[in-house]
Amino acid sequence: MKSDINYIQLRNYLFFFIQVLCLQACSSQENTLEAQDENLNSNTWEFDTLEGWKDGSQNLNNQINYNISNGVLKIYTRANTWDRPKIKTQEKNYKQGRYLWRIFVPEMGVGDKASVGAFIYSDDGHELDFEIGYGSESVRQDLNAKENDLVVYMTSQANPFQSIVKTIERNKWYTVELDLKLVNEKYLAVWFIDDVEKTRLNLNYGEDTRFYIFCSVENLQFIGDHIPSQDNYGVFDTVQYTAY
Repeated sequence: MKSDINYIQLRNYLFFFIQVLCLQACSSQENTLEAQDENLNSNTWEFDTLEGWKDGSQNLNNQINYNISNGVLKIYTRANTWDRPKIKTQEKNYKQGRYLWRIFVPEMGVGDKASVGAFIYSDDGHELDFEIGYGSESVRQDLNAKENDLVVYMTSQANPFQSIVKTIERNKWYTVELDLKLVNEKYLAVWFIDDVEKTRLNLNYGEDTRFYIFCSVENLQFIGDHIPSQDNYGVFDTVQYTAY
């Protein structure tokens, strides 16, 4: 009988100890997430360094097609390649808030399938983009694009899909912004260029989805008529995230 009592006491003690450990672990995890969220209230990157960023490139076999100089980030692709250089934030913690990129859009190769990109990405079904390039001839005709114009795609890749195309002048600096707010527990996404709203979309997901922030210049199939015949580039002066 005494042995049975000791066993029951030991079992109860172990059960209590496991409960305490679980509570401590949950509390620690919650505190970590709260601390991360507090740190996300305002992040601004001026590109004096690449601190806070990491490589996210594709098709480059460890080659680095970007550099920083005089407080700006330059990303470039090479002619006759499918280079996809890009950088992304170290953390995938970004959610409801205002995303801002200050970008110089150069003159890009006529018909080149090349894009200057500013976007947020969680996975292939949760990605919101600005993609700026020369554009295909058919798209340019539909938009009545002038010689000095490029095209900008503002896209939700899924959930739901939407892609809005507008013209944008080359050889200029732009501030592009993506506003993400919770409305009835789902995100409302709004795209701005130089403080002018261009499009908006109610998304099928909410704050459980968190994002990386990306800067890119990529040779992409969808945005022109042929593999790039010249080197193309984009320049990023500032990226900023402000949480709501």
